[in-house]
Formats: sequence, structure tokens, C-alpha cells
Amino acid sequence: MNTETKGMLFGLFGVIAFGLTLPMTKIIVPYLDPIFIGLGRSAFATIIAVALLLKFTNTIPNKRQMIQLAIIAIGVIIGFPIFTTIAMQSVPASHGAIVVGILPLATAIAGAIIAKEKPSFTFWLVSLIGTALVVGYTLLQGNGSFHEADSALFIAVISVSIGYAVGGKLAKELGGWQVICWALVISFPFIIIPTINYAPENLFDFSLSTYLGFLYLTVISQLFGFFLWYKGLAMAGIVRVSQIQLVQTFITIIASVILLNEVIDIQMIIFAILVVSSVWIGKKMPIKQKV
Repeated sequence: MNTETKGMLFGLFGVIAFGLTLPMTKIIVPYLDPIFIGLGRSAFATIIAVALLLKFTNTIPNKRQMIQLAIIAIGVIIGFPIFTTIAMQSVPASHGAIVVGILPLATAIAGAIIAKEKPSFTFWLVSLIGTALVVGYTLLQGNGSFHEADSALFIAVISVSIGYAVGGKLAKELGGWQVICWALVISFPFIIIPTINYAPENLFDFSLSTYLGFLYLTVISQLFGFFLWYKGLAMAGIVRVSQIQLVQTFITIIASVILLNEVIDIQMIIFAILVVSSVWIGKKMPIKQKV
């Protein structure tokens, strides 16, 4: 098995790990403040990250790497968690899955700029078609206008795509697991105070599903899923692996039906298939890697 294929597999496993993020957020958002959900999961994940760094590495990132880690933290630890949680207050998780379907394109653009990868013209054309489909879907769902939650989802996509691209590039130097662990550590001083301020008065007065949902967001979405994802981006290229995120749309929709009893209409199915098809075609287009 060559390096690119291994990288694609790591990326796939990472996407599978991320697939339940929106449904789990939807489950717990009625009971916990969005700020606590968005930042609290990172605060608790930092405890595990510190333990791993103390146990398995003696390397401290240099100044340049620290700047990159700060950018990653803004995107994947602060931006995406907070804005997706805000969106889940007012739209179904399955709706969010379609809007977040533009993430492969956004990550590809960020990868092309940050990692100097060069997708072909046909790749960009197909990706833009996929984006147009997502925009069209959101307009249809909003009766000709965007829902307020869609704005939050678009901001989440932009911020996390930058975090993915920078993290994928830095993972070649530090390793995928160290990237997210160090990003959590340097963000901790900035997220701990709001986490405490927005924490519920009684942490022991919730249902089992709420605890399990928060545990998933903490351990899988915010930590271990990134071990796999960043390793895949580093091995097979950011633009190429970004397209595997097409699978996440289906995982999220299926999970929304099973966990939340959400109703999937024919319009959503058609748009999901079209979006995924466009990204799948784009996956086959040539991409030049920086040498």
C-alpha cells in the first residue's frame, strides 16, 4: 500500500470519527450553553492532551510553529465548535450536514494557498459546481434567503478549513497527534475562563445521553479524530484528502435519522447526492504537489 493510499485511509477514519459531531451537538444543546459546549469540550480535551505530551514527547514547538498552532486553535478549537453549536440551536443536524458539504472545497482552497498545492482547472470547476449546489439548497430551505444559522455554519466552515490546511502542513513536522495536542494546550488559557463562566451550576444533573454526547465531542471530535485526520492530510496532501469529507455528509445525515428521528425529505437526498457526486468527480482531477 503506497503512502497516498494510506493517507486517504487515515483521512477516511478521521472523517468517520467527525461524522457524529453535529447530531451529538444537537442532542446536548438544549441543556448546555453553546459557549460551554464549544469551548468546554476543548478545555476537557486539553487534560488528555497534556498527559499525552508529557508521556510521549520532549519536543517543544518553535516560534514559527507556535504561530501556526495559534491559527489552528482559532479555527478548529474556537471557531468551528462555537459556530456549529450556535447553528444547531435552530436548524436540524441533517440540514447542517448539507451546508457543511462545502467543507471539501473550502479545505482544498486553503490547502492550495497555504501548502502551495496546485489542483487542475477541472478540479476547481467541479468543486465550484458543488458549492453552487449547497448555496442553492440553503436558499430553497430558507424560501429564497439564508437562515441565520447558515451564516454561522459558513463561518464555521471557513475557520475550520484554514485550521485543517495549516494543521495538515504542520503535521509533516510535528506529527498529527502533536499538532492538535499543542493547539489545545496553547488555547487553554483563553478558553478556560469562558468555559467556567458558562458552565452549568450543577454538572451532575443531566441525562446519560447528555454526558455521552459531551464525552464524544471532547474525546473523539476534538482530539482523537484529529490524530487520524491530520496524519492523513500530511501523508496524502491536503487538497486530495480534503475530498474524503464527502463521506461525512452521509454519516451525519444517517446519524441524524437514527439518533434524532429527523425526517429526510427527497429534496435533501437529491442535493446530498449531487454535492457528493461533484466532490467525488473532483477527487479524480489531477493535483500537483509542492516539491
